[in-house]
Amino acid sequence: MAIGPVQLIVLGFRHPDFHGEVVAELERLRQSDTVRVIDALAVYKDAQGDVEVEHLSNLTKEEAVELGSKIGALIGLGIEGETGMEAGARLGAVVAEEDGRVAVFDDPQAWDVLEDIPNDSAAALLLIEHHWAVPLRDAIARAGGFRLADGFISPLDLIGIGLVSAEEAKVLHDLETSGS
Repeated sequence: MAIGPVQLIVLGFRHPDFHGEVVAELERLRQSDTVRVIDALAVYKDAQGDVEVEHLSNLTKEEAVELGSKIGALIGLGIEGETGMEAGARLGAVVAEEDGRVAVFDDPQAWDVLEDIPNDSAAALLLIEHHWAVPLRDAIARAGGFRLADGFISPLDLIGIGLVSAEEAKVLHDLETSGS
């Protein structure tokens, strides 16, 4: 089975006000076979920095624990708290050792997702497979190409190349970063 490129997106919410729009849009993307949500977690961080995690899927808590949290394994956070985190870390180490090709992040490469979430806020962590990119990725590979880097470009950086005006960039930047 070919899997498309996979991306972890971390979305912050200062004062979550959900009305089902995000879930509806993810469902629309799934139905059009554009993306597949592999895993999703909600993380709540209180004013003292204590974290509470909730699995966002149609799985029961028992099923989520049995199947394991893919995001939890990636970032070292278990659905069952510290016990789950340790189990996830052990499982990841075993897979990396067995595979031999998996490079485990060292400290300079580490991305502390939980540290990036501000106290007294929430975050949605979405592990998304990009189905739309499979034919493009495969064509690039057949041509001898490979990924060197990737990243989202800030709307503010688009002004200089003429894709958006300064006013449009400010609106988009605020929309993407302000949480309001």
